[in-house]
Amino acid sequence: MHTPDYSRYLQVAAAVIHDPAGQILIARRADHRHQGGLWEFPGGKIEPGETVEHALGRELDEELGIVPTQSRPLIRIPHDYGGRQVLLNVRRVDAFDGVAYGREGQPIAWVRPEALSDYAFPAANRPIVNAARLPDRGLITPDPGRPAEWDAFLGGLESRLKKGIRLVQLRAKSLPPSELVVLSEQVATLCRQFGAHLGLNGPVSMAEAIPGAGVHLTGTRLRELTERPLGSERWVSAACHGEEELERALSIGVDFVFASPVLPTESHPGAPTLGWNGLRALCERSPIPVYALGGLGPADRLRAWQSGAQGIAAIRSLWNPIP
Repeated sequence: MHTPDYSRYLQVAAAVIHDPAGQILIARRADHRHQGGLWEFPGGKIEPGETVEHALGRELDEELGIVPTQSRPLIRIPHDYGGRQVLLNVRRVDAFDGVAYGREGQPIAWVRPEALSDYAFPAANRPIVNAARLPDRGLITPDPGRPAEWDAFLGGLESRLKKGIRLVQLRAKSLPPSELVVLSEQVATLCRQFGAHLGLNGPVSMAEAIPGAGVHLTGTRLRELTERPLGSERWVSAACHGEEELERALSIGVDFVFASPVLPTESHPGAPTLGWNGLRALCERSPIPVYALGGLGPADRLRAWQSGAQGIAAIRSLWNPIP
């Protein structure tokens, strides 16, 4: 898989700025500007010779009167406005010096991540909204077993939610549909209690029947679809093993993908892997968030971020007891 050439794109730095309460800062574009009146994530053009970090520091000082002191890569988004191609280099800012205000007279607002979808953003910013709302870890559940074992399974899930897991993919391929519905409803109730996102690795019709649940598309389901299966108020994710599946997922408008396997796994010994270079190449092609999956754990988040991923997803390393 080759890495795309974005050298002719206008390079822009943008920031998803978090305050200690978990709110995110957005600013309203002046009415006279291109796409005026819409909300956006602060940032601006990267000047020749500047790094993303330097450009972002300069822009945030000019626009908001703050200087970032702790940031990391979040997502890179190529976007074609029709005659104007832009590459958004987005960083997550977790600490800064100063008190943010609209230094250029622009209105600003601090909003909860889940409320970002209530604001109107330019099209190029929409994937940033998804990346800002999604966590950096995604738990894929182990097989829950038979109904008699579900109490233990749900107790295990609750303990992970208490430890901060906020993205859950329910994977229960051994269950018949009637039992999967019952378990999915119980899992959805738990996830709602903790404000976690739930994706059902199962039939789309089943996800539709569970309030708030999204759906995860396997490679087989992805190939069967010609359009997005759920409305924009629910998450749709897809399995992605290479460029072809990524393009398919993008064509139907999924919100994020799980790229796998990055490293060798116990469940598929000897299977071909993407490796870190393959993950990076896939992320470079993706204008939506990518979770790195396969042989990874929380300690791999930094390398995943540096490769362009949203974070990591896992079964064993996120389900096994956390020291």
